Amino acid sequence: MLLKVNVHEAKTNLSKLLVQVEEGKEVIIARAGKPVARLVPIERQTAQRIPGSAKGKLVVANDFDAPLPEDIPS
Repeated sequence: MLLKVNVHEAKTNLSKLLVQVEEGKEVIIARAGKPVARLVPIERQTAQRIPGSAKGKLVVANDFDAPLPEDIPS
């Protein structure tokens, strides 16, 4: 469903418009009757995590937890 509102109405009712967008509706914002912007829901991309996928790509030095040299301020 498409909803068309003017800038003043969009500023006044932004929270309500965002709820409608979250429900899948599209909102067109117009200035002087001419469309200038479109509010649409963001498609959430959920990347599947694969445990161990970085194995062999990361090297940790044996002294990674050694104290810093004294010439480096802590």
